[in-house]
Amino acid sequence: MKKKMEAELKISELANRILRYQKSYYTGEGEISDAEFDALWDELKALDPENPVLKKIGSDLQDAPDAAGLTYEKVRHLIPMGSQEKAANPEEFEQWAAKQSFDEFVVEYKLDGASLELQYDKGVFVRGVTRGDGIIGDDISRNVRKMKGFVPRLSAALTGGVRGEVIMSRAIHKQFYADKANCRNAANGLMKRKDGTGSEHLQIICYDARFEPLGSDARSGEGSPFANETGKVEWLAAQGFDVVPVHLCRGSGQVIDYRAKVMDLRPGLPYDIDGLVVKGQTIDLRDSERERPEKQIAFKFSLEEAVSTVRSVIWSESGATYTPIAEFDTVDLAGTKVKRASLVNPNTVHSLGVHIGSRVVVTKRGEIIPKIERVIEDEAEGKDRALESGGDSENTRTPQSGDTAKNAEKIPVAFPTHCSVCGSPLCDEGTRLYCPNVACPKRIHHRIEKWVAVLDIRDFGITLIRRLYETKRLASVSDIYTLTEDELAELDGLGKKSAAKIVASIHSGTTVPLARFIAGFDIEGIGETLAEKLVEAGFNTLDKLLNAREEDIASVYGFGDISARVLVQGLAECRSEMLHLTENGIITIEKPLSKDKAFLAGKSFCFTGELTTMKRSDAEKLVKASGGEVKSAVVKGLSYLVTNDPFSGSSKNKKAAEQGTPIIDEKAFLALLENGAPTEL
Repeated sequence: MKKKMEAELKISELANRILRYQKSYYTGEGEISDAEFDALWDELKALDPENPVLKKIGSDLQDAPDAAGLTYEKVRHLIPMGSQEKAANPEEFEQWAAKQSFDEFVVEYKLDGASLELQYDKGVFVRGVTRGDGIIGDDISRNVRKMKGFVPRLSAALTGGVRGEVIMSRAIHKQFYADKANCRNAANGLMKRKDGTGSEHLQIICYDARFEPLGSDARSGEGSPFANETGKVEWLAAQGFDVVPVHLCRGSGQVIDYRAKVMDLRPGLPYDIDGLVVKGQTIDLRDSERERPEKQIAFKFSLEEAVSTVRSVIWSESGATYTPIAEFDTVDLAGTKVKRASLVNPNTVHSLGVHIGSRVVVTKRGEIIPKIERVIEDEAEGKDRALESGGDSENTRTPQSGDTAKNAEKIPVAFPTHCSVCGSPLCDEGTRLYCPNVACPKRIHHRIEKWVAVLDIRDFGITLIRRLYETKRLASVSDIYTLTEDELAELDGLGKKSAAKIVASIHSGTTVPLARFIAGFDIEGIGETLAEKLVEAGFNTLDKLLNAREEDIASVYGFGDISARVLVQGLAECRSEMLHLTENGIITIEKPLSKDKAFLAGKSFCFTGELTTMKRSDAEKLVKASGGEVKSAVVKGLSYLVTNDPFSGSSKNKKAAEQGTPIIDEKAFLALLENGAPTEL
């Protein structure tokens, strides 16, 4: 119990320090170095991978508050910023390439900076938006105007977005910001400084664009100023943008050869790159809107390596799962100090042959995630690699007497055998070590936290969840929906106003997509993105999922035998509560939309203000699922502006009225979804 309390205190301390240092970093008053910050980040991630601070900040740390504690204005992206599939080696790239039918591959540098979207209205720059969560980012237009490569006006009156990367050159980093760990971290900090200081040292390099089509078919791209991917980059260059280098390859073998060539050239480039982006010539708008596009991939470079000695293995507990974390002597990798790496599962520990005292080769996958690649059995190899990586007493610990691979006493990794909370024997499946007790208090507590996070129940924080759980008021997800204002108001520190907000938030989002519903039950490895693949594959009702066989799930793209088994087992465990929530009307799962019922094809919508029956993000998903498009601003050709206050004096209402765009309320919008035509305009 004492160790558990100490661990919780350590996690809380780390989270608070990260938040404090992150705030000071973006206001230009950084208290610690980037390497020290990254070390704190890695430590918190190793101890508590699900900590909300990690999700709040994000690995790129681009959406911090300003010096006054205020956030920048939030703006919706015109071009979705999803995550790319990744290939770490030629074998993984070949596997991806074999699934494509490209006549030629378009290959671009993968810039190591901070993503940015430049938005234009009728050819005039209106705002620059950071990546944020990929859908909504921060408006940093004032700083963008100072950056090299900024283009204030296009040659044509086009409305849309240009996507690029904000980078810092190696020369600028060396001359002005040598105290920062690397160019990327320095650029991330400068681009959001409130006073704009240092923005003139940054450069925007562009590689993507999308504009409102001049024709009527928004999906076809008809009327676009460019016909394919290379034409897009050429057009950007003609407009005056700095652009990413582009290379064409006729086959996957040529791509692999080009990668090897660029890896040799990489040290002499004026800026940092961490791989190549590979795609086809055809501009595929539908694929680009996926959270993880399937027709392009990030082909990463070979990894920088360092050698270290494992000193201990701790076990991180998250929900039911126990994950081994190796702690080793600190090494420098990709500009940061690294001393921990996940060993993933028991199979990895055994297959690598890791012991306490083992000499290991450490890398940073994606130059972000530390990973132990292998154990060094030959001491000569360890010495050679130490020299290759510039090893010294700090970077690659010098072996001492009795501490080499040959002489050190190797101690086997100790595996936990029983759950630290309920005492049940742990189940070791090789790919996963977990507590099988469905009634384990830790599992239930974690599931409740996960549900609140996935359904985005505002004002219902981790501290409140813990208080209600420890008093046995919350023992399941269903219990959340029985909470009342009166009982919450009696808790210390809340009061009637806060209690009312919490209860309102709980009941405001009770209609949810099936994928989100499944993701909320904390089934190991099953997030909303993976669950959406199941829906797309035809498992689009809860009944179909609950009755699916492992082999059926395993055949879905993104799943395998192991993940299919985990999902089927998890669904069986949660079946009773899932049915209780849905059959009693507590939660309503959105009905699957038939592909042939694209009521909104050719229609575009812009939302402003709050909705009462659903969250705005859910309404936007419904529009897209029905074949329509969502706009972040009132632009020419917009079909409808949706607002529950059609007579307000907002800028969107004024512009819609000026250009004759129909303004409809939520009721009319819902009728449009149901019948294909609004009841009133």
